[in-house]
Amino acid sequence: MLQVRKSNERGAANFGWLQSNHSFSFGHYYDPQQMGFGPLRVINEDRVEPAGGFDPHGHRNMEIISYVLSGALEHKDSMGNGSVLRYGDVQRMSAGTGVLHSEYNPSQSERVHFLQIWIEPNVQNVAPSYEEKHFDRESKIGRLRLIVSPDGRDGSVSVHQDARVYAAILDGGDSVKYELASGRTAYVHIIRGRLTANGTALASGDALKVSDESLVALSQAEDAEVLLFDLPY
Repeated sequence: MLQVRKSNERGAANFGWLQSNHSFSFGHYYDPQQMGFGPLRVINEDRVEPAGGFDPHGHRNMEIISYVLSGALEHKDSMGNGSVLRYGDVQRMSAGTGVLHSEYNPSQSERVHFLQIWIEPNVQNVAPSYEEKHFDRESKIGRLRLIVSPDGRDGSVSVHQDARVYAAILDGGDSVKYELASGRTAYVHIIRGRLTANGTALASGDALKVSDESLVALSQAEDAEVLLFDLPY
């Protein structure tokens, strides 16, 4: 079964310093039909103006992944971590028993554009932890590059969930196929550009929910960057 989630159907928020689109219910946006997909709970596409950002705030029992698309994102947390993320960087924060963190745009002139992704963990109340990895553009061109996994294999960041996330940059004649094991679902999110997923045309901000299928096929790409989530039901 295939279900399309169009970009313009997402929730939207504009606070001046922040423009955000919500793939699933979040904040003031509530849709009982869009509460998540398996353990995937949040995909927020955020654009933060220069010198703007999120003041320190708390999280518990959530795997939080940041994927920067352009600009710089400054992170600080109550575990003592501090870094500035840029394109190609993937950050994972396991909130566990509780953590405070802030996210700011340190630039005085350039907006930061990033995805924040929340995945529900399969264990509760673990000790909070942090991880950050860089994945260069070349590693994603024409192929699915594993960036998130349960065990950190192939240099990916690790999460407390039986979930895997792949990133790919596809164009022209590029095509990739991904086999889904029995009992698994997939969520395809288009970061930018266009492509066809299992015969369905998708553009920037669109997504495809894939259930009861054995294969995800991506093709007919035009300057596309995409995330593919392999998830349990």
